[in-house]
Amino acid sequence: LVGAIDQGTSSTRFLVFNAETAELLSHHQVEIKQEFPREGWVEQDPKEILNSVYECVEKTCEKMKQLNINISNIRAIGVTNQRETTVVWDKTTGEPLYNAIVWLDLRTQSTVEHLLKKVPGRNKTFSKFKTGLPLSTYFSAVKLRWLLDNVEEIRKAVEDHRAMFGTIDSWLIWSLTGGKNGGIHCTDVTNASRTMLFNIHSLEWDPELCKFFDIPMEILPTVRSSSEIYVFLSLFVKQESGALTGVPISGCLGDQSAALVGQMCFQDGQAKNTYGTGCFLLCNTGQKSVFSEHGLITTIAYKMGKDKPTFYALEGSVAIAGAVVRWLRDNLGIAKTSQEVEKLAADVGTSYGCYFVPAFSGLYAPYWEPSARGIICGLTQFTNKNHIAFAALEAVCFQTREILDAMNKDCGIPLSQLQVDGGMTNNKILMQLQSDILCIPVVKPSMPETTALGAAMAAGAAEGVGVWSLNPGDLTAVTCERFEPQINPEESEYRYARWKKAVMKSMGWETSDASSNG
Repeated sequence: LVGAIDQGTSSTRFLVFNAETAELLSHHQVEIKQEFPREGWVEQDPKEILNSVYECVEKTCEKMKQLNINISNIRAIGVTNQRETTVVWDKTTGEPLYNAIVWLDLRTQSTVEHLLKKVPGRNKTFSKFKTGLPLSTYFSAVKLRWLLDNVEEIRKAVEDHRAMFGTIDSWLIWSLTGGKNGGIHCTDVTNASRTMLFNIHSLEWDPELCKFFDIPMEILPTVRSSSEIYVFLSLFVKQESGALTGVPISGCLGDQSAALVGQMCFQDGQAKNTYGTGCFLLCNTGQKSVFSEHGLITTIAYKMGKDKPTFYALEGSVAIAGAVVRWLRDNLGIAKTSQEVEKLAADVGTSYGCYFVPAFSGLYAPYWEPSARGIICGLTQFTNKNHIAFAALEAVCFQTREILDAMNKDCGIPLSQLQVDGGMTNNKILMQLQSDILCIPVVKPSMPETTALGAAMAAGAAEGVGVWSLNPGDLTAVTCERFEPQINPEESEYRYARWKKAVMKSMGWETSDASSNG
């Protein structure tokens, strides 16, 4: 058996898989609080994230006991995580020095503007060929710069050589392997490739970029491959989970890379789209890094072992997908549950000319337009909450179409079908809509937890564990559900053209002076 810790933006899960059949045996999930202390700010409590991992592991172990599954058969644990989210902690006390700044956070808008002044021609893509990324509020380096500029405790900890920086994977692995008593400070190449401080070719932290962002290299974690024994679990703090003491942590992948692995996209040209808080389309480009001409980013897909080759991917990142449903539920209160939003949409089956651009965190791919904000347009006296719910689901599909169009242009070979996964894919209406808007079939594996599966595969395949074979011949065939397009392409094109018009109207809303909050 192999366990996987899946720490996402909205929830944490621990899942246990059978390495021979890839079957999910048991799991537990806990929702995570997001704090919005000011407009555009998104934070989480690193301690709450860590405790949610302990809770998920304990509850899953209890469930396994009830099912008479022997916990001692767990041979390895993989970690997968929301990417870019930034934590700085004190290595002498083990305490975080500030809340985690979540990938969606926009407070660094003025930091980005300030940094751009140092770049000839204010060119956002100045580090594209080193990092694969544009200068944006999205990536960790800018968040870390903000913390160093604005949080006295962090500045002091850096001066006293007490500070450690990490993305969520690093914070969890360090804490789970002893913390201040000898915890291992590491990350993997996929997570490192999202910081904007990492050279994706040499696979090392880049001294020039660290100098550009003025970040001391000593606070950065050691970078390892995505599949190797990093360390053995020292001790779960609570006695109950002591069962896993001594099990190796041997897999680590950022969540979108993990989903690519879990969807078995090991061939050049294979792609998947994950519908979580955001939406992420990744296409494996093999052992060569491909640079986009159409607003996609270049990222590391995986490196399955110390001496194994690095695989790259093109990625289309959309900030708000599932988050728009959560917003309709929590902020507007038009539904008590996410399922209810689906029902509202189903009851009308159309947005009736209403378009919703959920640019809550600006627009990511393919626009990279931080000044955009959310809008709902095309409203009439006839519009009601059902139409708005439908427009919200449509927005997820239109955004996916935009990044798929960009992907097809960059790759030159259009995808003939779209492999999908993530929490939102349980929404049948959304999946049918997606197929209609893309005019190609949408294919969903019957086991939706592909992100956790990918982390488990990496952990189980690691040298020294060797319980999971990644040879193409040994991978189990996955049963899938297919959604075929049901509307004529002309109607689809008309709606997509209207959507693009709405996107134009959402841009240029915010000026950086206002959003910097002084």
